[in-house]
Amino acid sequence: EALNYFSGAGLTCFVPMECSEQKTIDNDGKPVFKPVVFNLVFIKKSQEEPALKRIFAEARFKMSVIKKDKTTGAYYEIPSKQMLDFMLMCSPEIEMRKFLSATDAKLKSGTPVMVKHGPLKGLTGRLVRSSKKYFLLKEVPEMGVMIKVSRWCCVPLEEL
Repeated sequence: EALNYFSGAGLTCFVPMECSEQKTIDNDGKPVFKPVVFNLVFIKKSQEEPALKRIFAEARFKMSVIKKDKTTGAYYEIPSKQMLDFMLMCSPEIEMRKFLSATDAKLKSGTPVMVKHGPLKGLTGRLVRSSKKYFLLKEVPEMGVMIKVSRWCCVPLEEL
């Protein structure tokens, strides 16, 4: 409902999706995608904030918008490069990936790195270890995503 409403208002939206193990009714073998986090929609800021506030206020469903702080009331904005990286990492074609809550992502310690080789070349994040494997961790408000990488293809940001 939210995606249809925001699209109808002329906004570009993104919802991180993952392949579900559910079978379709027809059992036609097509994958079924479901949102990673229930009721989380990222909206591209293509209009000024007052116009967005008006669109949000006119919605017929409850919602909350993540804000920078409570005093100014300004909406939290994710930098374009960071969001593009996050969208790439959320691609359903990537199999070895884990989604985390924001608090779990903050608890992970790791080295800031940039991927120098392979299909993820150019992505930045933190190199973290989980289950004896290395992952590139990218955080955005309310969630984080980890993709399995080889630690040899990553270079610490301080060396660049």
